Amino acid sequence: MTDTHNAAPQPVDILVSGCDIVTLDDAGTIIRNGAIAVSNGRIVWMGKADDAAALFTPETRLDGSDRIAMPGLIDGHMHTAQQLLRGKIFEMQRKRALKIPIWKNYYIPFEGMLTHEDVELSGLVAYTNMISVGTTCFAEAGGPHPDAMGQAALDVGIRGFIALSTVDQTSNVGASVPQSMMMNTQQAYDRNIELVKRWADQDQDRVRAWLGLRQIIVCSPELINSMSAAARELDVKIHTHLCEGAYEIDYALEHFGKRPTEYLADLGVLDHHLHCAHSVLLSPDEVDLYVKHRPSACHCGFNNYSIGAPRLIEMWRKGIDIGMGTDGAAAWGSLDIFQVAHVTRIGQQALGGTPWHMRTAISSEELLAIATRGGARSLGLAEELGSLEVGKRADLLLVDSSQMDQQPILDPLFAVSSTVVGRDVRSVVVDGKLVMKEREFLTVDIDLIKARLAARGPELMARFEALVA
Repeated sequence: MTDTHNAAPQPVDILVSGCDIVTLDDAGTIIRNGAIAVSNGRIVWMGKADDAAALFTPETRLDGSDRIAMPGLIDGHMHTAQQLLRGKIFEMQRKRALKIPIWKNYYIPFEGMLTHEDVELSGLVAYTNMISVGTTCFAEAGGPHPDAMGQAALDVGIRGFIALSTVDQTSNVGASVPQSMMMNTQQAYDRNIELVKRWADQDQDRVRAWLGLRQIIVCSPELINSMSAAARELDVKIHTHLCEGAYEIDYALEHFGKRPTEYLADLGVLDHHLHCAHSVLLSPDEVDLYVKHRPSACHCGFNNYSIGAPRLIEMWRKGIDIGMGTDGAAAWGSLDIFQVAHVTRIGQQALGGTPWHMRTAISSEELLAIATRGGARSLGLAEELGSLEVGKRADLLLVDSSQMDQQPILDPLFAVSSTVVGRDVRSVVVDGKLVMKEREFLTVDIDLIKARLAARGPELMARFEALVA
């Protein structure tokens, strides 16, 4: 939108005025006492608050006093269907030793016992949680009843990509997959294609579906090849776990004589359509394969450092499309990407700076860029999300900058990258719609969701305890 000081004020959907704006654009633009105009789901103007009053007549006006506006955060890897397990595994391990690996003995059995309604409830709990801590877009790792996830995402108002947990082999890895989640190769292929097409045919594009391959040890080479061809034909990504554990590397070496990334490259499926969660235990040669073939990746800072030495700094600076993820509430407990970034700074400093007496291996500001712009790149949305710029989708946050643990606000970029956490988020706009205003949800009834959780949760936990005992 052009500057129209002499014209009549133009109508817009939302005008945020009086905030400091951290754009995270290429130039690192920061606007003090700024304003943002939003119309038809996009940012149409940014500038000084003093200029905005004469330019626009908004349907909704947001007071940005004591607020910093910034891009919405992107969670590039989370498990919707595991949300209701938050804290349960940790409670159980205080009573008895857990069976390892956790994913096989607990997460998969829990997912397998959930109904469509359970997953829809799990989605409502997860996505309201995410909005409340500043996440405006997510990529689901793949779980049961993905249509229920999609409906919950539509209701809450978050942006996201849903996916199906896809498993077509278990006999050679000793994994026990519930019958409700087990498929043969043709079923796995068909259900994924149908899911993507079903969500592509809707009259909205805020929630879409991806293809899913849980990981190479439970997906046959035939399925991996066919899904890769489908991803290219449908122009969507495949969400998978890659180089997440030593067991996976041992499996690939034993069965294929190659490390996991080398195996996928030899199959011809390692390309920009593949989204590789974790990507922790990469050899230098595998990092080079990422650079060459352009798969995207997601760094889950809460738990990646318990697996190995993630090569995040190297991957980011070599241009690999990598963002950040929480891995879901069951894996760690928090869905706060701000905190993932803070943990990651410590982890990457310990790995990539301290051994060489280098104090600033990576800055908080650079990590915030990974959580926003990097996340957008990794999901194939770099032209739409990740920064506040005219023409981009209006996914933005207003975070509180009035608290004493943030004072003084000499540099808004420092504040949002170093002192802000999810509970400082006050208002959230997704796709040009106000979803949360001053911590109050405008899309769903939080009390009703809590009541449903209180009614259903104890029965689910009792069944789960009996199942895994």
